[in-house]
Amino acid sequence: MNQTIHLFDTTLRDGTQGEKVAFSAKDKLRIAQRLDAFGIDYIEGGWPGSNPKDMQFFELARDHTFDHAKVVAFGSTCRANNSPEEDHNIQMLIDAGTPAVSIFGKSWLLHVEEALKIDTMENIRMIHDSVRYLKEHDKEVIYDAEHFFDGYKANPEYALSTIKSAESAGADTLVLCDTNGGTFPNEIRKIVNEVKEHVDTPLGIHAHNDCELAVANTLAAVNSGCVHLQGTVNGYGERCGNANLCSIIPNLQLKQQYQCVPEEKVSELSSLSRFVSEVANLNPNHRQPYVGQSAFAHKGGIHVSAVMKNADTYEHVTPESVGNRRRVLVSDLSGKSNIRYKSDQLGIDLDKESEEIPAIVDKLKQMENEGYQFEAAEASLELLVQKMKKQWEDYFKLEGFRIIVEKNISGDSRTEATIRLTVNGQMEHCAAEGSGPVHALDKALRKAVHRFYPGIADMHLQDYKVRVLDHKDGTDAKVRVLIDSVKNDEPWTTVGVSRNIIDASWEALSDSFNYYLANQHEQTHNKKAI
Repeated sequence: MNQTIHLFDTTLRDGTQGEKVAFSAKDKLRIAQRLDAFGIDYIEGGWPGSNPKDMQFFELARDHTFDHAKVVAFGSTCRANNSPEEDHNIQMLIDAGTPAVSIFGKSWLLHVEEALKIDTMENIRMIHDSVRYLKEHDKEVIYDAEHFFDGYKANPEYALSTIKSAESAGADTLVLCDTNGGTFPNEIRKIVNEVKEHVDTPLGIHAHNDCELAVANTLAAVNSGCVHLQGTVNGYGERCGNANLCSIIPNLQLKQQYQCVPEEKVSELSSLSRFVSEVANLNPNHRQPYVGQSAFAHKGGIHVSAVMKNADTYEHVTPESVGNRRRVLVSDLSGKSNIRYKSDQLGIDLDKESEEIPAIVDKLKQMENEGYQFEAAEASLELLVQKMKKQWEDYFKLEGFRIIVEKNISGDSRTEATIRLTVNGQMEHCAAEGSGPVHALDKALRKAVHRFYPGIADMHLQDYKVRVLDHKDGTDAKVRVLIDSVKNDEPWTTVGVSRNIIDASWEALSDSFNYYLANQHEQTHNKKAI
């Protein structure tokens, strides 16, 4: 491994400035514990002087022992014409009780003269005194030179004077910030190399993604000598986000042999990404490099055929190295290789030269042309292949259902579903009320099969998505319904397509139940065999 890089995570502070990103104090502690276990060096928890929730996090963090990471409180330099001893925000940084603090100051004359409207030397004084005071209180001080690259391009002498002021006061790290995210990698390299000639303190980089260059700029800075880098998990952050640690870490550690986290921890990266998405209650970005669900997904038949022979043909690293997995998608672009791969993955025995494979490929292409999508509905795909192999028998047979929706003058609605099923040769006739047609149908179906398969109570619907396929047809358009179901954190997805949204929902719903029952039957059979 080459030089050690110090990772500074600001998911809990800068990340929360992103749209729709919000964490409670307890959420922050959970994420901080996970970041610590992963090997992050610094965890910036928030700005204790800005809101009670951040101060609550620091109180919680004080009662927790972190094995590796240092928790960091964030704030600004003291205010103009004010000493740090009398500055409320500076005092809150000390009260947070963290071993390290991160403070920012202005590097760009535009901000000093037009935003703050203060004397240029007063800004230098504010930086120096704030860093000095925090060092006197035994804090590790990470100085963030806000807007440094814009400031340097406008007036390099003044921008340098601001970080020299922080250095002379004892700052432990000088972080050069591309706050507006408008700098290019070649500019980053040039400026970092020039700054190194004027200061001796270790340099860091803090990049934003407004030109979609935050990762590239961070790599350029590290390659030019920065040893401290700041970013967020999944790239969360204000506007277009911050530099994405989920891309930076493997790019540096797997591709360039820098030491970022312990080697064994890199394979936990995908899990960390999903964990933070889940706590943030945000859908994961499937197309995210390295950790996204689609990062190692192969769809074209030629690609799949090559990957089956040698994965290096279409994968730049192994999925397992970052805790991800290879996925082969089945669609109208599929060939025989896709079907063979998916069948093996799903545990379905298809002989390599089986005559069934072309028929399955043709059927899939026909159904995808009708609007089905099996890329995201592998449970329905598995059922379809089993049915075409004539190795499948439904666990129940629909005889009919009726759904009534009533709305009265007061505005209240009532929905009732009545269903008739044949289960194990017996007719079941059940009714249920629900908050809507699909909910009522789900409840009625559960009633009908529960007597025969009581384990059905353990599964539940996790998500329900409807996509209009032919928007030009208006309310007569064909729709695709995807249903995500789950049991004990094990999810599966099924699909249905129809011009009638209830028919499409029933198809996806019944597939979901059948898939669950088939897997329960297999597990029970395996236990008996043992």
